[in-house]
Amino acid sequence: MPKPVLEQAQAEMLDWRGSGMSVMEMSHRGKEFTSILEKTEADLRSLINIPSNYKVLFLQGGAIAENAMIPLNLLAGKSADYAVTGGWSKRSVDDASAYGTINVVASSEADHYTYVPDFAGWKLNRDAAYLHICTNETMSGVEFDGLPNTGDVPIVADMSSHILSRNINVSEYGVIYGGAQKNIGPAGLCIVIVREDLLNRASKLTPAVFNWKTQVEHHSMINTPPTYSIYIAGLVFEWLQAQGGVTAIEQKNIAKAKLLYDYIDSTDFYANKVALKNRSRMNIPFYLQDESLNAAFLKGADENGLLQLKGHRLVGGMRASIYNAMPIEGVQALVNYMKAFESSH
Repeated sequence: MPKPVLEQAQAEMLDWRGSGMSVMEMSHRGKEFTSILEKTEADLRSLINIPSNYKVLFLQGGAIAENAMIPLNLLAGKSADYAVTGGWSKRSVDDASAYGTINVVASSEADHYTYVPDFAGWKLNRDAAYLHICTNETMSGVEFDGLPNTGDVPIVADMSSHILSRNINVSEYGVIYGGAQKNIGPAGLCIVIVREDLLNRASKLTPAVFNWKTQVEHHSMINTPPTYSIYIAGLVFEWLQAQGGVTAIEQKNIAKAKLLYDYIDSTDFYANKVALKNRSRMNIPFYLQDESLNAAFLKGADENGLLQLKGHRLVGGMRASIYNAMPIEGVQALVNYMKAFESSH
């Protein structure tokens, strides 16, 4: 989280802008929170140029809940295509399989999720209800560098871990969704951006709270939305605008990632296993060639204020997550520590 956002939230904790209430105390249908919600949506639309024929939803349950909501809202008796490029897209397949026929059209699992398979080899079904992809895999540090040509089949993209970190063309997607807890705000909020023409496909068995069309009709408030998480997201959007928007933050992210990758590539002491064109700017996994030193590396990192560097339990090694709020000074501090650790070992 950006420090200025936390400081503003702290200042407004007991009294939001003279209202006499904390945001956590407001009625979600009152004029105060309604104004927060409207501005938050408007700022998001401005940041990534969301076309007018796309609806924005502020929902609960995170991206995991959307794994079920997507087939409930889109399958409509058809099959769906899924690409598996990491642990999260594999989880999406598992969760969607309960609702219909799911076809895995490409997978890099056999190669430990170190790349996005070449689009020419994808076994796409031109009659599929949709193609699902995860455009940035946090566990393995794999990021898409383009999109396959799916014709009229809409692309559904889980962008939880890199939305707002780079420019995107929203109109290339049917649905974009993501949990907030990376570049948007605290956990508890999931944002869904859905093209209007896809709102009439929901199964009759879809609960109202899971039905995108119903949620659109109720302005994301068929039930009480995660009000405080939406408020913090709005503060993050304002902070991002003050940085110069997504174009400016993308350049900072490129510089941060380059700094760390360049050092990893310059030495045999550390290694990154991801194909060059698919290296994530947000999540950089790396390995010590001598893994017996892992515990010592992590202990020394903690002592230097470099926290939570242990890789995901399914992947191992180390992982540096350098989301929008991480300044380049933090990445430089990590590189300096890695150099010192290498020198002393």
